[in-house]
Formats: sequence, C-alpha cells, structure tokens
Amino acid sequence: MTSPAFFKREWLWAVAIILLLFALPSLTSSRTAQDFVVRLAAYGIFASSLNILVGYGGMVSFGHAMFFGGGSYAFALLMQKAGTSIPVGIVGGIVFCAALGFVIGAICVRLKEIYFSFITLAFQMLVHSVILTWTSLTGGDQGLMGGIPRREFWGINLANNTTLYFFAVTVAVICLLLMRYILQSPYGYTLRMVRDNADRARFLGIDVWRVKLYAFILAACFAGIGGIIMALFVSGAYPEFSYWTTSGEAVFMIMMGGLHVFIGPVVGAALLLMFNDVISRNTEFHGLALGIIVLVFALGFKRGITDFVLQAFAKLKHKRTTSHAKG
Repeated sequence: MTSPAFFKREWLWAVAIILLLFALPSLTSSRTAQDFVVRLAAYGIFASSLNILVGYGGMVSFGHAMFFGGGSYAFALLMQKAGTSIPVGIVGGIVFCAALGFVIGAICVRLKEIYFSFITLAFQMLVHSVILTWTSLTGGDQGLMGGIPRREFWGINLANNTTLYFFAVTVAVICLLLMRYILQSPYGYTLRMVRDNADRARFLGIDVWRVKLYAFILAACFAGIGGIIMALFVSGAYPEFSYWTTSGEAVFMIMMGGLHVFIGPVVGAALLLMFNDVISRNTEFHGLALGIIVLVFALGFKRGITDFVLQAFAKLKHKRTTSHAKG
C-alpha cells in the first residue's frame, strides 16, 4: 500500500504546479503561451490516459482518438443542441465515453497484442465514419458549426480566455492527480501484474478480463475529458479529433516522453506540440520533418526522454553507491 506521506507529497506537487501555472498570465501577456498551455492540458490528459493502457496495462491501442473525439462531440452536442450547462455537458461527455469504452472494451480486451491494437483501430475508424456520415447531427467533414455556448456557471465565465486557461489548468492537474492515485492504488498494481504475467494473475484468482476492462473504461473517460477541454478551446468539435492520426500523435507523445515515468506522456505532449508549432511555421514539409524528429528520439534515446533521464540517474546512483562501498 502507498503511504499517506506519498499522497501528501503528490497533493503538494499538484498545488505547486497549479500556482505556478496560474502565475503565467501575470508574467506574460502572450496569448500564444496561454493557448499552448490549454492545448497541452487537453493533449497531456489524452496521452496520459493512453499510457494507462500502453505503459501500465501492456495494451497498445491504435484507436484511442475515438474517445478524445467522442468526448468532444458528446459535450459540444449537449451544449449546442440540448442547451445544458457546462457541468452537465462535461458529465454527459464522460458518461458517453464510459459507455463507449465499456461496449468496445468488452470486445477488445479479450484479444492479445497486435489483434487488440488493430481491433481498436477498426472501432476508431467506425466512430470516425459515423461522425463523417451523420451530417445532420455532427456537421460531417465540416465539423460541428455554430460554436459552443459557454454559459456562466458557479460564477465561472469560460467565455473569458484567461478564465478558460485557469479552468483547463485546474482540470488537467486534477485529472493527472486522479490517474496517479489510481495507478498507485492496489488496482494499479494489479493492472501491472496482469501486464507482466496474465497467466500467473489468473492463477492467483484475478479476473484478468475485468481488470483490463476497467483500465479501458478509465482511459476512455480521461481521454474524453481531454476532448472536452479541446472542444471548449476551439469552440466546436471536428472529425480530426477522432481520426487515426490523432491516435498516432498520442502514441508519439508517449514514445517521446516515456512509458515508465508517470509525467512522461505530458512531457511528450509538450515536445510534440512545440515541434508541431515550430515546424508548421518554418517549413511546408511538416510530415517529413516531424517524422525525422520522432526517429531521432526513438533511435537516439531508445526510450522516452523521461525514461532515459531516470535510467541515467539510476546508473549514477548505483555508481556512487558502488564507489562508496569500495571506499
């Protein structure tokens, strides 16, 4: 069991990060910097949710964007068509992603390795096709037009860009903290056991299918929250949110940031967003340049940057311990 001191330390880190990010608008008036952090909040949650499956569950999903897009569309439609409040829209988007995750996960988690990966991709393409073809509801390839009404709730006005920034930062930190708690709980360690040796876990009486399904649903819900933040940011929902390239970006974020350090996917998301912005402004060969960067990370570090740093510190610590023992 994780000690209470651990949870206290996590809370202190969360509060410190929120305070630091809250200070950003007063340190710079740059709208670009604030927009970058809002996008990072959305994609940081998205990438971290995928890492629940990839890093902690050993399930490589190629279709995780269906929940990112599903959450954004469900939220936007509730706000635009049903006229709900923002809290109700957020809850509705999460419930939709949980239901979608349950239905799809109940099928996918029975499969292993490459079969799991490709069936998730197939479901993602199905969801994307529904979004494109159901034009009367989703707007088709033009996306959900007309904007999202950002009605004031509990004294919070998300129509104000700075308030939206504070909201996105707070939601992101809370989501990351919740994921951290879940992964450090007995369930989180059970998920790791299933990842490392499913047959042994089954022998010990663990319902492997149920453990994997819970992970799939949790990952779907958090990905949906990332999609909701993105929908608020762009004031709409677009088919690209659920396209396979968005799933690929999340995989790249994990590859660049690291699988085995909890904050790794967020670091990877920051790097990929930064590279995307810089490359888009300086060259028309966006795909080629980004592909080269990903290859440099994959071949140069042979792991995510946080994994590389962690291993380097571990080697340094081992070397110091060995030298002290010899001395």
